Amino acid sequence: MAEVVVVGAGAMGCLFAARLALGGQDVTVVDVGAERLDLIAREGICLHDDDGTHVASVGAALAGDVTGPVDLVILMTKGMHSAAAIRSVAHLDDGRCLVLTLQNGLGNVEAIAQVFAQDRILWGVTDFPADLEGPNQVASHGQGHIWLGGANGAAHAHADGVAALLNTGALNAAADPQVQSAVWEKVAFNAALNALSTITGLPVGGLDCAEGRRIAVQVIDETIATAAARGIAMDRTRLLAKTDFALANHRTHKPSMLQDRLAGRPTEIESINGAIERFAMEGGIAVPTTRLLADLVRMGEPH
Repeated sequence: MAEVVVVGAGAMGCLFAARLALGGQDVTVVDVGAERLDLIAREGICLHDDDGTHVASVGAALAGDVTGPVDLVILMTKGMHSAAAIRSVAHLDDGRCLVLTLQNGLGNVEAIAQVFAQDRILWGVTDFPADLEGPNQVASHGQGHIWLGGANGAAHAHADGVAALLNTGALNAAADPQVQSAVWEKVAFNAALNALSTITGLPVGGLDCAEGRRIAVQVIDETIATAAARGIAMDRTRLLAKTDFALANHRTHKPSMLQDRLAGRPTEIESINGAIERFAMEGGIAVPTTRLLADLVRMGEPH
């Protein structure tokens, strides 16, 4: 049994905590809402998936109340909270604990590296669906995957072991030596669709028009150029195919960035389009469409 701390009790955090606990791991969920944490500690997390309804018993605590040793910290907050969230569990860094981020966007590894040694940091992407249905209830229907790897070569030596741990919770994880490309491809996909959906207020299907496709392709191409300047290869054909699939099959889906805008919450724009813009500036790459979308979303951010 491994000791796992999941930082962030949103939909993905609750899904991963529940799956791992049901798989036999000792899981503690960390968040900032004491009342909600008390509910999770008392009643567990109720998971609705294609196999039915399951109640997972997990620990729940404020960050400062968690004690080690811990085998794995999984960071599951929104990108704008990464730095504060990882600092809140800095006391768990005993030189042995690993940290995994599957968050959207760029910059999360850099935030973690301010606290934990890079040799202990893993990152990756996941396409598991998850929706909160209540303070301690999460739904996940359909299959997902996790691709993960190390932030450097020393960290990557732990990738197979972490994937095996995740797979005790039926999380379909695999080590990926090209994880950097996978992360950038997901960022490109999100930058192309999420900001545009947030600006227009349209679900994904509303972007399925000549104008929407033209803007999405421009963002993808700008992101590919930015990644290439950093020595990171991306598969344009696969990205365009994934975008086509989303436009055709996820027509009613509202990206999380749009959901945040509708709820009056800050968005992850700085971790996605804003991060591409910053890396592009470092590499001398022009990204006018990506920057324009970022600026338009910024104009609507709560102040």
